[in-house]
Amino acid sequence: MTDRDPAAELDPTFSSVDAIATTWTEARSELEHAEVFWLATVRPDGRPHCTPLISVWLDGACWFVTGPSERKALNLDANPHCVLTTGCNDLSSGLDIVVEGEAVRVADRGVLERVAGAFRAKYPDPFKFTIGDFNGGGGEALVFRIVPRKAFGFRHLPTSSQTRFRFEDG
Repeated sequence: MTDRDPAAELDPTFSSVDAIATTWTEARSELEHAEVFWLATVRPDGRPHCTPLISVWLDGACWFVTGPSERKALNLDANPHCVLTTGCNDLSSGLDIVVEGEAVRVADRGVLERVAGAFRAKYPDPFKFTIGDFNGGGGEALVFRIVPRKAFGFRHLPTSSQTRFRFEDG
């Protein structure tokens, strides 16, 4: 899979008068370099669940790892729709990115090796793991891919903006 450039639309209702739309190149760069993400899923009874995690951007998607008994994995088993966010908590600068999509479990060994390499390249110890860790090296781990269906970029002050990214299938 390769990166798809979505259509970007600035929402003037929630943007400063002199704001311009965030480019997908800039939004994707945030996804590539951010260290902490938040994943929002829905519990089987309909209540929301949100948790921090690490993620990598690879082949046009966000990737994350979780244990099979963790709440997020159980939620995604029942309902794969989710939201992944990253950004900063400084109101006077920065860019927040929100990605909507479906988390799909990936088990292909060749793909898992590439994902493990991306995690090793991005994160320091203790997050340096190998393909064996995905298969029981310290407990079973599940790997999920989220291909964006829709995304948003929220630029902070002094020139705030809200950009919607629409992908072909979203």
